[in-house]
Amino acid sequence: MRTLARILAWSLLAVLAAAGLLAAVYWVPDRPVGELKARWAPPPSQFVEIAGMQVHLRDEGPRDDAAPIVLLHGTSASLHTWEGWAQVLSKHRRVIRYDLPGFGLTGPAPDADYSIERYVQVLIAVMDKLGVQHAVVGGNSLGGGIAWAAAVFHSERVERLILVDAGGYPFESVSKPIGFRIAQIPVLGPLAIHVLPRGVIESSVRNVYGDPSKVTPELVDRYYELTTRAGNRDALVARMQQQEPGALAQHIHELKQPTLILWGGRDRLIPPEFAQRFNHDIAGSRLVVFDDLGHVPQEEDPARTVQAVEEFLAQP
Repeated sequence: MRTLARILAWSLLAVLAAAGLLAAVYWVPDRPVGELKARWAPPPSQFVEIAGMQVHLRDEGPRDDAAPIVLLHGTSASLHTWEGWAQVLSKHRRVIRYDLPGFGLTGPAPDADYSIERYVQVLIAVMDKLGVQHAVVGGNSLGGGIAWAAAVFHSERVERLILVDAGGYPFESVSKPIGFRIAQIPVLGPLAIHVLPRGVIESSVRNVYGDPSKVTPELVDRYYELTTRAGNRDALVARMQQQEPGALAQHIHELKQPTLILWGGRDRLIPPEFAQRFNHDIAGSRLVVFDDLGHVPQEEDPARTVQAVEEFLAQP
C-alpha cells in the first residue's frame, strides 16, 4: 500500500510539475480592455452601462424602425460575428448587437452569473436602455438559446425569432472545440485556460467552420485577442460549469412568434438533427439548412444566410 501511495504521490507531482512548466512557457496574461478598444471598438461601437457592466454594443440603421433587429452571438464569440448581416440589414432596418457578459469587450459579469435566465435579463435591460419596446431577436448557439428563452418569458417584447444553430436541447457534440474542452476540465481548467497558444484558438475556430480553409489569420486574431480580454477566460470556465444544456427545453413548444431556423449542415457542435427538433416543436416555423456550412453560418457565409433572413422579414 505504501508503495502504491508513493507512486500516486510522485505521479501527482509529475503532473503538477508538467502543468507548471507549461504555464511558465505558454502563459498568456490578461489584457486590459483599454488596450483592445482601438482595434475592436472603433465607431460605431459604444459602451453602455448595464447591470454594473460597460456593455460593448453597436446600434446602426434607421431610428424609426418599429421592431429593431437584436442579434446575440455564441460562446467565446463577439458582436463582430454579425458584421456581414449588419452591413446588409442596417441599410433599411435598425440593427443592434452587443458583446454578451463574459465575452468580447463587455467582459465578466460582476455577479459571475452566466445562466440563460440572467442573460435574458441583460437582453431586456439593453432593450430598455435603448428604448426598444419590441424587437426581432436572433441568436447563434448560446445566443440562440437566449433569444428563444426571451421569446418565451418576455413574449410581449419579441415580435419574431431567428435561431441560428441555436442551443436549447440536451445534446452530444460530434466534435467540440479544444478551447471548450479545456475550460470544462474540473481541476485544471481554471489554470489551463490561461495557457493559451494561438494554435488552440485557431483549432477551435476551424472546428466550427464547415470549410476550415475560410478561417483567416485576421479572424483568428479577433477570437484570440478578445479571449484575452481581462476576465473573459475565467468567465468562460464559470459559464461552462454553470451551463445545463436542455434545462429549459420543455418551454420550446410554447413559442408562438414567427420563427426562422437557420442551420449549418456541417455543424459538429450542435448537429443538424436539432434543427429538425426546433422545427417540429415550434408551430409554423421555417427551416433553412445550408449543407456546406458549419456552426456559425452567419459568419462563414453572411451573404447567403442573410438573404434567407431578408426573405423572412419581408413576409407579412
